[in-house]
Amino acid sequence: MDNRIVRRGFERPEKRRKDERKMYVLYNPMAGNGHGEEKAREIEKKVQGQKIEYRDVTRMDAADFLARLPMEETVVLAGGDGTLNHFINRYGSSVLNRPLYFFPAGSGNDFWNDVGQNSVDGMILLNDYLKNLPVVEVKGKKSRFLNGIGYGIDGYCCEMGDQMRMQGKENVNYASIAIKGLLFHFKPASAMVTVDGVSHRYRHVWLAPTMNGRYYGGGMEVAPAQNRLNQNGTVSVVVLHCPSKLKTLMVFPSIFKGEHVKHTEMVEVLSGEEITVAFDRPTALQIDGETVTGVTEYGVMADADSTDQSVAV
Repeated sequence: MDNRIVRRGFERPEKRRKDERKMYVLYNPMAGNGHGEEKAREIEKKVQGQKIEYRDVTRMDAADFLARLPMEETVVLAGGDGTLNHFINRYGSSVLNRPLYFFPAGSGNDFWNDVGQNSVDGMILLNDYLKNLPVVEVKGKKSRFLNGIGYGIDGYCCEMGDQMRMQGKENVNYASIAIKGLLFHFKPASAMVTVDGVSHRYRHVWLAPTMNGRYYGGGMEVAPAQNRLNQNGTVSVVVLHCPSKLKTLMVFPSIFKGEHVKHTEMVEVLSGEEITVAFDRPTALQIDGETVTGVTEYGVMADADSTDQSVAV
């Protein structure tokens, strides 16, 4: 499906008055650190004159709503990476039989960082990006993911960030958490990484994420060569391993520009269809920003969603 806005959702149809048409914006009020609705309403600046109706997506059965809605109406999902993850895991492919657009209203917006250059009027057509998503299995539970699985200090940062939010802190600085973790709190692990049946052993592993897109963590370009729509249907695991805490600290900031991969002596990128990562001790993990604690192993199947529609949790 073309990434461009389907213009019939914005232009006057021959047999229907413009003021009878609506754009339905399904927003997540919890996105954007609790400012989801406010951010969603910024869409009015992009499509001036369009009649818009806002619906709280957390208080509705979106699949039933979309099934009843006339096809000529425009539907926009507004939120962040977590909104997209929960939406596709709850409804699966049942919501993809009509054009569905996305407007960024989150805090990290890593999906938007990856594909936002294809936007029109501040929105992007979602359908192709939500098809045939990879599936991760953690502690016996399967779920689809959109951007990536963070494992190591990235999972640790999410765990610490969650704790800070529970204590009432709204603006969490993940870069600061990472630096303090590198210096004082996070201990690297030994890891076994298996890609399409071939195993690789590493020591002093600081992070080992598996990526469907290029970005995670609110702008870290951890997998700069990863294409979420690549024809081979593969994902990439990025292993950052180094015995020197100082060198790791020096290289770590380059992740934000994707330049860490130049340090081949301490960064290895492996691509494949089936990936398993196992640490020698329990470590926090994040799935599109959602934290799972005490994880010793996770497995990913790329393009598993095309044959397994029962993975939603």
